[in-house]
Amino acid sequence: MHTPDASAKHWVNRTPESVRPYLQLARLDRPVGYWLLALPGWVGLLLPCWLCRPGWEPLTSTLLWGALILIGAVAMRGAGCTYNDIVDRELDAQVERTKSRPLPSRRVNVRQAWVWLFAQVGLGFAVWLALPLAAKLIALGSLPLVAAYPFMKRITGFPQVWLGLTFNWAVLVAYSVKAGGLHPSVLLVYLGLAAWTVGYDTIYAMQDAEDDALVGIRSTALSFGGRVRLGVAVSYAISVALIIWGLQVSTDPRATYAAIPFAAHMAWQVWRLREDRALPLFKSNVWAAALLVAGLAVWVAV
Repeated sequence: MHTPDASAKHWVNRTPESVRPYLQLARLDRPVGYWLLALPGWVGLLLPCWLCRPGWEPLTSTLLWGALILIGAVAMRGAGCTYNDIVDRELDAQVERTKSRPLPSRRVNVRQAWVWLFAQVGLGFAVWLALPLAAKLIALGSLPLVAAYPFMKRITGFPQVWLGLTFNWAVLVAYSVKAGGLHPSVLLVYLGLAAWTVGYDTIYAMQDAEDDALVGIRSTALSFGGRVRLGVAVSYAISVALIIWGLQVSTDPRATYAAIPFAAHMAWQVWRLREDRALPLFKSNVWAAALLVAGLAVWVAV
């Protein structure tokens, strides 16, 4: 069994049935999520390269940290999704797209899900141990955000704002790995990436708007109503403005050119936005983030 928004051809769906539900709980059959978590971390690794250029670490060190961020993103995104599914198992059973998930379909019980959750947290903890002290402390700051997120859809019509603050925390952790602390520029970029998440997760939530309204799940897709396109456009505009502002706060304002491909991709999304295109447009945000990473990497290289 595979979930509707995952490819039936994904390698997870060829694994033994005894293993598959756990991989699906971790969303390994939907890699978009962990890339959307890891890529902001890679942005955070590149940002200090112009603020601390005379002493920034060699390329091999940056690549090593990038690999660790990806491993941590896979582990903690999987743990977060497992926790979210434990909390939301009764709601998921009432939504067409999510009722086939391992918990509502009873292929995994709650006790097994908790064990799997802690196994993934263990891998994330191993990555945390490798971080410098400042990055360790900043990483711990994400725990209240992660713990509270599943409940936001019950108490606010804008849970995507909370998700944005949670999902982009890696940019702060990664930045502090290289810079030893935080700078106003990275805080602005962090808020800009959070606004980007509000936009792309609104697109994602468009798929479930009718079912969510029936079962009482709140989202920006419902809050924006008939103005979803405008809501996404405003979120993306705020994102671009904050990221460019953050790059201008850096020692070299020319770095703002790195955000142009990222902004162009979001403009394309708004132009193409339609309910039947929601899932592919949401997934395309991996490329939007990759364009930002590439733009920053090119700037650093030259």
